[in-house]
Amino acid sequence: MPIHLARWTGLAGSTMLAAAAFIGGALPSSPHKVTPIDVWQGRYGPLLLVLWVAGLGLFCTAWWAVRDRVPSPRWALVTVGLWLLPLLVAPPLGSRDGYAYACQGATYAGGFSPYEQGVSVLPCPWLETVSPIWRDTAAPYGPLFVLLAAAVVILTDSLVDALALFRLLAVAGLGLLAACLPVLARRCGVPPGRALWLALGSPLVGVHLVSGMHNDALMVGLLVAGLAIVAARPGRPGPLLAGGVLLGLAGGIKATALVVVPFAALAAIAGVYSVRGLLRAGGWVVGGAVSTVVGVSLVAGLNFGWIAGLKQGGLSVAWTSPPTAVGQTLGYLVLPFGWHIDAVPVTRAIGLAVLLLVLIVLWWRARTRNPLWYAGLALAATVALAPVFHPWYWTWPLAVLAATSRRVDWAAAVALLASFLVLPDGTSLPAFSKTVGAPLMTLFVIVVTVRWARSAVAARRRVVTEASR
Repeated sequence: MPIHLARWTGLAGSTMLAAAAFIGGALPSSPHKVTPIDVWQGRYGPLLLVLWVAGLGLFCTAWWAVRDRVPSPRWALVTVGLWLLPLLVAPPLGSRDGYAYACQGATYAGGFSPYEQGVSVLPCPWLETVSPIWRDTAAPYGPLFVLLAAAVVILTDSLVDALALFRLLAVAGLGLLAACLPVLARRCGVPPGRALWLALGSPLVGVHLVSGMHNDALMVGLLVAGLAIVAARPGRPGPLLAGGVLLGLAGGIKATALVVVPFAALAAIAGVYSVRGLLRAGGWVVGGAVSTVVGVSLVAGLNFGWIAGLKQGGLSVAWTSPPTAVGQTLGYLVLPFGWHIDAVPVTRAIGLAVLLLVLIVLWWRARTRNPLWYAGLALAATVALAPVFHPWYWTWPLAVLAATSRRVDWAAAVALLASFLVLPDGTSLPAFSKTVGAPLMTLFVIVVTVRWARSAVAARRRVVTEASR
């Protein structure tokens, strides 16, 4: 596809998605418990789905076609800006989380802890707009975002105004990402234009971070800003401390951002890795991140209740999470024998144990290689092995990998597939395809594991052969 045609193809796609948002997006009055059939049988069901599928198809095609031939950073930013314009003024798409943000902010502003009570305790004036699963559960977000959500509610008089401010926060996060990503890309020898295109032009960004106003946009912006400062000024205490503070602020939005801190500590070393260098340079990064998270927690007056709130994110059960899919598949396999077991908690626990091991291995390897690239891999592993996977989670690793590696087609392909996992009103397709999706995901896990094991054995044999010569 010619580059000039790709720009207008993507704009046509985003315009169709914006139209879908007005017709049947995640509107305050739309029903919460629906199936794909209910969406099809709605008043404008066929038109809605045509706009959604065709719009996503055009958006994805244009983004994928240009990924390896972006003319310049300016062209990438202008094109992405054009694509996002229709979605900026449209109702929310793909998720009702914005309503939960508003009610969690109202809960805190009303003197309650969103880590101890659900939003129904106030009650929130917009409680009916919140998905039932979040009405009586604790907030899974960090203390900084709780403070921001409360400020949004205090500054606004209506739900529409609150959503507008949440969307502005998301745009601010993307603006920070756009400003800092080129710095990280140049440090890693990656063309800045290509990095910007992959990180900002993804349909996940337009649909979920902008239209869906997810707080992941602000988290990723702060995370990349912190990594960029550390990468640009290794060995210098002041910038390293500032980078650590930014990473801590990202963790104050979502705690998963803290996964990159150990890798940032390695990137802080000026020169060859050494334990002394890690303590002297990396200590500033780790100290800045930890003190910031602790400070924000104390300022919010919620102590460390956000740690307990992290488990709330696992309430959703869907096969898009590989550990969850394996547990579901095991349950299906024993059904013919008359056994009814719930293996999901066990496989999720195993997944977290594997994640811990993977993170340790990645950090160990990052000591003598590019730790920033390994930070992206660590985020990818965190998303893949977590108990739950939502499409917008993939924006975390994609942003870092886009700036730290030239080989990210696999990550871009995941973003394309993830874009089609929900319908415009937020209906989750994986929730209605468990018996097919879970076995397929399990098969995929088996194939990837076998291939990884074979490549590891082959690499080990090469090392032994070369050592014996």
